[in-house]
Amino acid sequence: MDEPQDDPPAGAPLWLATFADLMSLLMCFFVLLLSFAEIDAKKFKQIAGSLQVAFGVQRDVYAMDVPMGTSAIFDKFSPGKPEETPLEIVRQVTSQETPNLETNTSQILKEKEQQETEEITKQIEQLTASLKEEVAQGRISIEQEPKRIIVRVEEKGSFQSGSAYVTDAFFDMLLRMADVLADIEGTITIEGHSDNIPISTAMFQSNWDLSASRAAAVANVLLSSEKLDPLQFRVSGFADTKPRVDNDTAENRALNRRVEIIIDKSNGEGHDESKQALGDAIPDDFRDSIDMN
Repeated sequence: MDEPQDDPPAGAPLWLATFADLMSLLMCFFVLLLSFAEIDAKKFKQIAGSLQVAFGVQRDVYAMDVPMGTSAIFDKFSPGKPEETPLEIVRQVTSQETPNLETNTSQILKEKEQQETEEITKQIEQLTASLKEEVAQGRISIEQEPKRIIVRVEEKGSFQSGSAYVTDAFFDMLLRMADVLADIEGTITIEGHSDNIPISTAMFQSNWDLSASRAAAVANVLLSSEKLDPLQFRVSGFADTKPRVDNDTAENRALNRRVEIIIDKSNGEGHDESKQALGDAIPDDFRDSIDMN
């Protein structure tokens, strides 16, 4: 008869308690390691996918890159340049067009000046052709200045000494001049000048009266042709305040007694042409962008 076996001692064996403590400590250790570790999601998915392929039967091919999520909005979205505001358009056009604007304006003004010079030269030729006899005799001289034409009439053959009455020959010459001046735009200033010898008569108390009366007489003859606009005219008397030469000889005093007809093409008209030239140089898109504001 078998001998009865002794009952095992109560409770878990001592080694099991030690083993259980060891396992608990190891689990806590790995939990701590996992909590402090930085997980690379991309590499984790690669490893997990490799394990699934190695240990499973699934035959799907897994992408090695992390798939990018899409949505209905993303599918319909087409990236493009945002619409510019009017202020942004003005700034952009200004920065791009300013150098070209300056260049175009300078070029256009230069062309305008060249055209004006050629036009003045042509008009002087017309005046010279109309008054060629008087020019040849030295009774009239024609000069060209920037945007001005000066027709200088000597006293000889035009007025009697100390008088403001226009001679018949001078009258006919002024009518011929009026035909040419009718086609010339600009302000017409008629200036009377005298020498420094004082005058005092019943009609003229001083050289101021004489020079102003002679200028007015020339203006009256020119306007009698009815081809010129009175608004173009200016009349001035300067007496002996603007001599051409010194009044030291009789010949020089004769040169100072004169009437000057000055056609000024810069008053008003030149200013308007400069503004027009500047307006032509401004690009249309730049002008439109300014109008938007």
